[in-house]
Amino acid sequence: MILRKIAGVLVLLILASIGALLVPPYIQNWKLQRYVNGLVDDPGTASQPSEVIQKEIAARGEALGLPLHAGDVQVSRAENSVRIDVLYIVHVDFAGYSVDLHFRPAAGSN
Repeated sequence: MILRKIAGVLVLLILASIGALLVPPYIQNWKLQRYVNGLVDDPGTASQPSEVIQKEIAARGEALGLPLHAGDVQVSRAENSVRIDVLYIVHVDFAGYSVDLHFRPAAGSN
């Protein structure tokens, strides 16, 4: 009976530690997604050069601690609208195992 409780607590501790490693990159991605949405909603963004937008997003990603570079950001335009697509990978190491999380924040105006 006591061994079952100990095993249950160990399983919960393992799940909590995995969650503690996986949740922060998702929160930072959510913050970056909100930033990208804000850029697309700003009318001034459509008049900025693509390189400037790429550098702004890369700088924001760096400030959030994400492995994001200007080359990971694609900016496409159609008339007075802009679409931003970002692709970056966060590498997470567990004890004896690692995983690459692929994030794709994107936004486009109509």
